Amino acid sequence: MFKKILIANRGEIALRIQRACRELGVKAVMVYSEADRDAKYIRLADESVCIGPAPSKDSYLNMPAIISAAEVTDAEAIHPGYGFLSENADFAERVEKSGFKFIGPTPDSIRIMGDKVSAKQTMIKAGVPCVPGSEGALPDDAATIKRTAKQVGYPVIIKAAGGGGGRGMRVVHTEAALLHAVQTTKAEAGAAFGNPEVYMEKFLQNPRHIEIQILADQHKNAVWLGERDCSMQRRHQKVIEEAPAPGIPRKLIEKIGERCVAAVKKIGYRGAGTFEFLYENGEFYFIEMNTRVQVEHPVTEWITGIDIVRTQIMVAAGEKLPFVQRDVQLKGHAIECRINAEDPYKFTPSPGRITTWHTPGGPGVRVDSHIYANYFVPPNYDSMIGKIIVHGDTRDQALARMRTALAETVVEGINTNIPLHRELMVDAKFTDGGTNIHYLEEWLSKRDR
Repeated sequence: MFKKILIANRGEIALRIQRACRELGVKAVMVYSEADRDAKYIRLADESVCIGPAPSKDSYLNMPAIISAAEVTDAEAIHPGYGFLSENADFAERVEKSGFKFIGPTPDSIRIMGDKVSAKQTMIKAGVPCVPGSEGALPDDAATIKRTAKQVGYPVIIKAAGGGGGRGMRVVHTEAALLHAVQTTKAEAGAAFGNPEVYMEKFLQNPRHIEIQILADQHKNAVWLGERDCSMQRRHQKVIEEAPAPGIPRKLIEKIGERCVAAVKKIGYRGAGTFEFLYENGEFYFIEMNTRVQVEHPVTEWITGIDIVRTQIMVAAGEKLPFVQRDVQLKGHAIECRINAEDPYKFTPSPGRITTWHTPGGPGVRVDSHIYANYFVPPNYDSMIGKIIVHGDTRDQALARMRTALAETVVEGINTNIPLHRELMVDAKFTDGGTNIHYLEEWLSKRDR
């Protein structure tokens, strides 16, 4: 096991990783920007290093500064968390070449799965079902693009090969709009991701967003830890997640989980990873793989009893997975609400000083957050300030516990999306389970009328 790990992230995930380090008896080094100088996890750290001013490009995306911080503190490994550099193959490579362990997959795995075209081709070879679409990146030839769209069938969606986070996507309903959409998406992709390649897929009308969590070690062992339903989203950003997914037959879930395990073994994957699927009419379609820990990992931890972050660290240290597939038993139901510093209905960011912060408690309630009373939420980063996660023996009990937890939560001084969550927890369609990825946006548009 490592003696010291540098945590190259901020916010609630930085504190979450720090807690896993403490359990393992590992010292935690925190890096921070000038905007995060007063963060709770900095005060709790064994050591901390300021790596630059507030803008991400000058701090949390500054590879030389992060590696230098690891060098001066004698850290042995770097945990990237999620976001920032967590899925950057060049960073993973620089970390390893500098003599540190990257707590995540190999740079090659990140490259293969980070490019949506190569990821899709890899999954097809591994027998994982994919959304019908172009076989690779779209060519420049207009006739071929039109022919491909005709074969796939409208509507289609044009996606950036290097995209993510809901960016670099455009839905096309007619041939007349096709070529312009392809060219516009290519230009955006080149500017945003440094890769102008785009590909085409069939646009599914009412799918759910279902993901499979996997863990793999470097000794060819891999397991899947059940599924999560992340369909409650706005502009491709998740708002509520739950596990297991309501209303999907277990046989279908087990079949896709086993295929995911076979795929990670085939590509020699190590660490934590998530296969994301669209699910419609009893069929799963692979869309992408996230080669890192997910924001929503706590719902899986709660229904399996497996600490995903701790296991990530153990696997990176060369240890074998401490369990096999038959040890993974799903118990009860878990729901997570992302708490954001934003207007609950207009979604405009609401940075500023938190004057009151009262967290919920009671059986089956977990709060992952780095904030505290008098904490200043900086305007420079993602608006998420924490997560409320609940667990119950049944989905109904989990919903009841989430309603109570949200009622108990008090945040003053800034706006949060807690009022939105309170409404959704009593919405009839959501409480029935099985809403699709468009449901929340449709719900919001009706609410505004």
